[in-house]
Amino acid sequence: MEIREATDSDAAAIRSIAHDSLNSTYTAFLEEDTIDDAIDQWYGDSLTDELADDRALFLVVERDGEIAGFSQSELVGQQANTGQLLWLHVHPDYRGDATGVRLLVRTREALLEEGADGIQCFVLADNEGGNEFYRAHGFEQAGQREVEIGDETFTENRYVEAGLKDDGWDAVDELSVDGETIYVSYGEAARGTKSPFYTAYKSEDHNDRYAWFCGNCDSIDNAMDSMGRIECNACGNRRKATRWDASYL
Repeated sequence: MEIREATDSDAAAIRSIAHDSLNSTYTAFLEEDTIDDAIDQWYGDSLTDELADDRALFLVVERDGEIAGFSQSELVGQQANTGQLLWLHVHPDYRGDATGVRLLVRTREALLEEGADGIQCFVLADNEGGNEFYRAHGFEQAGQREVEIGDETFTENRYVEAGLKDDGWDAVDELSVDGETIYVSYGEAARGTKSPFYTAYKSEDHNDRYAWFCGNCDSIDNAMDSMGRIECNACGNRRKATRWDASYL
């Protein structure tokens, strides 16, 4: 899995994924013509300008060489210090395999790296799956606003990060890696040369630290020395040495 900033050459794939994602999720309360008009408005000729906007952030996620989803965010406020995640679309064929949560995690990290002090996420109130997704990954509802789509007005829920714990963002995902069940804590990250490493636990209560989960290739096959250097044996992702002893690994 590779997550990167979108380029102009990704525009057609972004439009296609938005179309398939919206039609698979929103047709229960949006007419197909309304969805088509919205896609033309949001991801039509103006998309190139959006991709070039310094305050906009589009990330795409690739699986097996194909773009499987994208996120659309922006930095707002007088000092551009609030990160707003407006849309997170995953193609229906790639849902349920952690693609969405990994895209959420990387989008949050990228917004913080760009100077955001906090992250807000928006999802239509009628999208039950989308609301549950944010609640399950460390966010809580903090308000609502009205948005216009086509000729209709809808309620959109605003989510913010739930009360942060001492060790950071409380977003944990249960994954099966190499036949083992692990619990990956995305709030406990270490910067790597290709993608962050995340702390993995053997138990859901976080009492048994187990390994580092490579955010670049989804592997826990890595090596660490006494100075804290980590190298993924599968893809070569590396973390430089630190002064902390992480000998529990």
